[in-house]
Amino acid sequence: MQVRVIAFGVLKDWLGAAPSSVELREGASVADLLEKLGARAPQALHGIAVSVNAEYATAAQVLRDGDEIGLLPPVSGGSAVPTADALDEKSEEREVVALTRERIDTEKLVAAAKRGEDGAVVIFDGIVRNNTRGRETLYLDYEAYEEMALRQMKELAAQARERCGVRHVTIVHRLGRLEIGETSVLIIVASAHRAAAFDACRWVIDTLKQTVPIWKKETFADGAVWAAGEPFPDGIAVNGGGGQ
Repeated sequence: MQVRVIAFGVLKDWLGAAPSSVELREGASVADLLEKLGARAPQALHGIAVSVNAEYATAAQVLRDGDEIGLLPPVSGGSAVPTADALDEKSEEREVVALTRERIDTEKLVAAAKRGEDGAVVIFDGIVRNNTRGRETLYLDYEAYEEMALRQMKELAAQARERCGVRHVTIVHRLGRLEIGETSVLIIVASAHRAAAFDACRWVIDTLKQTVPIWKKETFADGAVWAAGEPFPDGIAVNGGGGQ
């Protein structure tokens, strides 16, 4: 059988940017695929996560002919992507998620999220700074496994509402080239009470940074590098040796 393999982030530098077709025996697992790919780049696959058809997978998961396999390095940071105009409008949606290549208009999105019953709106506005660990940053580039990222973002928004009892969650993330001072990720939580809104906002950004497949490449005055992501949570990371 054959599966389609797509590498993201820094893994593209080792395994190639173009999707590749890999032939495996019938009944092969994710671990078998990683063992085969590891012959080319044994260190590259340590601590990564793997998706099968845009869902996180375990090392033991059995693959089928035609599956799409995503190789996901630690990340940096079910509906169609809303347009910029749609995000600006008042909506009764309890969860709004989007990936966009346009500038994020924080003021308009906050106004769209507010309702009369809200007693608090908490905002996390992540912006591009001009340095990282003493190196001058010129700009950032973000890429995502878009289908999977949107699905994970939608799940995060729903989980935040259930966990914390808030009314509304907006999550918008930029892709492509970002300049200094631009917003890379915006999270808006609206709730009757401030404590729940603070808790939900903090939980969403912390979890997004660990689980949503979005990667950041930093270009400095003296070179460029894929940002080292946070380790995947237990149960998601899959090692190249076939363990989980």
